[in-house]
Amino acid sequence: MRLTVRHTTRYRYETPLANAMQQLRLTPEDGPSQRVVEWSIEAPGIERATTYKDAFGNQVHMVSRSEPIEDVEITASGIVETTDTNGILGHEPDAGIPPRIYTRVTPLTQSNQAIRRLAANAEGHDKIAGFHALMHAIRDKVDYKVGVTETHAPATAVLAAGEGVCQDHAHIFIAAARSIGVPARYVSGYLLLEDEQASEAHHAWAEVMINGLGWTGFDISNAMCPTDRYIRLTVGLDSRSAAPIRGIRFGGLEENLHVEVDVAQAAFQQQQ
Repeated sequence: MRLTVRHTTRYRYETPLANAMQQLRLTPEDGPSQRVVEWSIEAPGIERATTYKDAFGNQVHMVSRSEPIEDVEITASGIVETTDTNGILGHEPDAGIPPRIYTRVTPLTQSNQAIRRLAANAEGHDKIAGFHALMHAIRDKVDYKVGVTETHAPATAVLAAGEGVCQDHAHIFIAAARSIGVPARYVSGYLLLEDEQASEAHHAWAEVMINGLGWTGFDISNAMCPTDRYIRLTVGLDSRSAAPIRGIRFGGLEENLHVEVDVAQAAFQQQQ
């Protein structure tokens, strides 16, 4: 499937910033489930950006501005050709990142007794069936509801509250997997929505390392493995390390943030 993406982030400040630096993780990579046909980023200072790969293999553009700033608009857009691999990405022999890195527990993915009880679903001999059972158990425990959790809420708090969004579901799943020694990573990306799916177009899910299969994705919010409607953008230990945009600002008071994401099937395919 060929998908088009337009992802715009706008910042407005009540008083001008003295200067700012931002890390833009807004460039998807080619992989088993996708091929980037074309992609571009429009952002203040992008022509002077320092570009590098972070510790998790994400492409990063570091942009900075030193003049007074009241408004910032960043737009990533392009076309990605996707393939349905039933969520299975396999092993990454050239990635240079040992899977054991993804057993590291972060403040957002700490487990407790309740999460470890959920993790028991995945401890059977059949890991595929076990992680599917874990996915459904989390979805049953935590309703999808926008606006009830903080931007970076710990997995334990979300499970106790029983409500959250896609990143919260992913954090609980990752915490459960790591609690039984299975490498698990957070994925931020895009989703071509279907009717009645519980998510926003800018989406998050989890991947675990399963012996014999390699990295395998689970979208807990929609209770399914990723298909050709998904585009992987970034990976990390949790939502902080995989955030598409992170920055430091100096000066300014209140920050107003507005994000628009549009994902569509390419027009020529819609006409077939």
